[in-house]
Amino acid sequence: MAVSDKTPVQRPDIHSAKLVDVFHPSWWIGGAVLLGLAALFIRLLVTNENLQWSVVWQYLFSPEILAGLGRTLMLTFLSMIIGLIIGTLIAIMRLSRNPVFQAASWAWIWFFRGVPPLVQLVFWYNLGLLIPEVSIGIPFGPTLWSAETNQLITPLSAALLGLAFTESAYAAEMIRAGIQAINVGQTEAAATLGMTQAQTLRRIVLPQALRIIVPPIGNDTISMLKFTSLVSVLALPDLLYSAQMIYSRTYQTIPLLIVATIWYLVLSTILTLVEHYIEHRLKDGAPIDLQLVLKSLFKSKFWGLRRGEVMP
Repeated sequence: MAVSDKTPVQRPDIHSAKLVDVFHPSWWIGGAVLLGLAALFIRLLVTNENLQWSVVWQYLFSPEILAGLGRTLMLTFLSMIIGLIIGTLIAIMRLSRNPVFQAASWAWIWFFRGVPPLVQLVFWYNLGLLIPEVSIGIPFGPTLWSAETNQLITPLSAALLGLAFTESAYAAEMIRAGIQAINVGQTEAAATLGMTQAQTLRRIVLPQALRIIVPPIGNDTISMLKFTSLVSVLALPDLLYSAQMIYSRTYQTIPLLIVATIWYLVLSTILTLVEHYIEHRLKDGAPIDLQLVLKSLFKSKFWGLRRGEVMP
């Protein structure tokens, strides 16, 4: 019997393969254009005297601006908390088998996701024109409590209603998608262990759905921070309105708008870091080094997958 003299072919180990970036002329051309535009922008910031940087530093930490900054943060977090609570209830109703719950939750999402936040703010602030008095009592019986609507609907409460209800509509769809992404076999296993639907939702479904829900909710929080600038139409002294009140007296419009811009960018950056930190903690449960969080802000697999070559 003849023995084959062929030796086995050594195949490269794909697990030890390295990605080698392939550079193209468009990279260099595009990079040069972007660097040129960045240089022009920096030159504008440094050389344009109309920006009045001395005025910017003068008002950056002024008490009026800091008070408006505090109100902006308060509006952001209160609106998000109220919106998430209502959104969770709406999402659960949306997943219910009760057709009345499904219809009511669908109508809520349809309305508050379709009406712009600015329109809602103005509407809630003028609710007294529609309902002059709010009362609580026994139907067809005595009134237990009543108050004028204009006393209840202040600029702050109108802002919270408009922002929170808008957020609740978007949050409900995010939470619903996160819950539906969990394998149905886990809920069936929980039922065999004797857990109620509420216990299954609280102990099994929601903790796993958080990994899916947190990234879009984090983006919504940053969006909410910017949406708070709409409350200036209600004369509520948030960060933007505080800057407007100052430049209406000093006529230094551009420097005060730069002050507001700087603070919005600072707060957005902090919220972005917090979002990435929470994402990493939910991913593996281990404490995360700040350096890893910062790297994740700029990490992308797009070019590595499309422009790399596999080498043994």
